[in-house]
Amino acid sequence: MTEIRHDWTKEEISEIYHTPLLDLIYRAATVHRENKDYAEVQISSLISVKTGGCPEDCAYCPQAARFQTGVNVHAILPKYEVVAAAQKAKAGGASRLCMGAAWREVRDNRDFDKVIEMVQAVNELDMEVCCTLGMLTESQAQRLADAGLYAYNHNLDTSEEDYKRIITTRTYDDRLKTIENVRKAKISVCSGGIIGLGETVEDRISMLKTLSNMPKHPESVPVNALVPVQGTPLAEQPRVSVWDMVRMIATARIIMPRTVVRLSAGRTEMSTVEQALCFMAGASSIFAGEKLLTTPNPSFDEDMAMFELLGLTPRKAFKNGRPNQLPITESAEVAVS
Repeated sequence: MTEIRHDWTKEEISEIYHTPLLDLIYRAATVHRENKDYAEVQISSLISVKTGGCPEDCAYCPQAARFQTGVNVHAILPKYEVVAAAQKAKAGGASRLCMGAAWREVRDNRDFDKVIEMVQAVNELDMEVCCTLGMLTESQAQRLADAGLYAYNHNLDTSEEDYKRIITTRTYDDRLKTIENVRKAKISVCSGGIIGLGETVEDRISMLKTLSNMPKHPESVPVNALVPVQGTPLAEQPRVSVWDMVRMIATARIIMPRTVVRLSAGRTEMSTVEQALCFMAGASSIFAGEKLLTTPNPSFDEDMAMFELLGLTPRKAFKNGRPNQLPITESAEVAVS
């Protein structure tokens, strides 16, 4: 079993990232096979439970109120719509539902009460439940844990050095504090970033260093390719190369061997062959369904056809138990990843 480290240097990560590509894929694939069932891929589905009107200024996001992106703003969905979406996702093969709300932070109000009810209802469907709701206090994280929340997504987006270029309405430390609060509640952490924002390779390496040197590695690390949206400041950014995606996935796989590396936004622009390279490099999760919050995504049927072609199998929900019932120690990482 590969050693788990929390003391990676930028130089070490950079050396891995810049390894000749075929050697890098081979190394990552070897680590993947040593630590996980490489043919098993988790299918998650994402639903926006509250869309648009966000006060933040994330330069990539169509839900920011200050950008004219044509997103249809809607208040929080009724619980029955979320349950129906969860049932459809489960029928399509998903074992996890992630609910997103365009909030800067969670507020202790009726809308948060409704989210708590949604978490409980989806949990009762025997699906893992993930939320991405913005910043959380320790007590709010505990409420979500008590409702049965499996995971909380809070991406770093980019490096600490590059962060202010992308977002000015919160700090990098704000993000890290929310992750710390999630950990205290014994909820598993889903945290990664976006490439194609105009960042440097050094920024990507710095972000991976932050993630891999956390006291406990995130159970999930999404690797997103920017989906440029008209009306946002990053609307004219060029498409990220698949080779950049492969390098990010492979490097994350090597330095965080037991983490689920998620092939996330940007899959609609990838061919089946390109996605296969990402799976070879260590990706072990995808988002399926026709939409990722507000951007397009491949359908369940397309993904099932790809799984059959590549010999992949969907991972079952709660395969190794529920994280809020396990001690948060590195030794538990295999069980909760």
